[in-house]
Amino acid sequence: MILGAIEAGGTKFVCAVGDEQGNIHERAVFPTTVPEETMAHVIDFFRPHNVEAIGIGSFGPVDLRPGSPTYGYITSTPKQVWRNFDFVGAMKRHFPVPIGFDTDVNAAALGEQRWGAARGLDSCLYITVGTGIGVGAIVEGRLLHGLLHPEMGHILVRRHPDDAFAGVCPYHGDCLEGMASGPAIERRWGKKGVELADRDEVWELEAFYLAQAVANYILVLSPEKVIVGGGVMKQTHVLPLVRRYVQELLNGYVEHEMILRRIDEYIVLPGLGDNAGIAGALALAAAARG
Repeated sequence: MILGAIEAGGTKFVCAVGDEQGNIHERAVFPTTVPEETMAHVIDFFRPHNVEAIGIGSFGPVDLRPGSPTYGYITSTPKQVWRNFDFVGAMKRHFPVPIGFDTDVNAAALGEQRWGAARGLDSCLYITVGTGIGVGAIVEGRLLHGLLHPEMGHILVRRHPDDAFAGVCPYHGDCLEGMASGPAIERRWGKKGVELADRDEVWELEAFYLAQAVANYILVLSPEKVIVGGGVMKQTHVLPLVRRYVQELLNGYVEHEMILRRIDEYIVLPGLGDNAGIAGALALAAAARG
């Protein structure tokens, strides 16, 4: 089966051709600019390939309701030029094949559950911490949808008592994304995260906010694995801090060995590395193809 996959992020698009086993045969990366320019690159990439289905994992919010008149659209995204963009429709006009569509983080969760750190499990969370913060979830073997789809990157968190930063989220100010995304780090400290690697206070504060979110997700969804990826998590000293703070916040209430004694195996980096999202998009394509 020849499948196409798109991981549409706020900073870059990753396109790939692969198969239903998650193998990637060819890939390309384009910057996310305006829809006309970015989609021209996407269409040119897939044009030579006789793909049987395409899977799309997109930044959002997106409309995932199949009966909706705006199904397949990117909707109220902070990226103004992409608002109300008919993503699925644009692809269908050029490639009349089945198209699977979901959020980029749900796709990454699916990739990790099929072939990565959560392989063989019925539930997991995938958290990406980068340009924004997004969370995808698999619960009882199925991607979590609902009224729309999870937007767990925008939950409200307790402010650190010494942190006067207003936050960068254009909708909520000091929500999780507003306080702990890559742009939040840069705005708060005046430098990008990669330039702050040796500043312990930066990463202690980052872990303070991320751990609150992870603890809340554990209490609400009780996932069997928590996977944390994205550009900010390239700072390898962050994850051990998050694990420690999660244990402190839960304070023994969730009485399970994975949290009490094996948390290094429970809150982990992606098993597929940077390929989680694009592998998950291949899985979406395979499901659409049937």
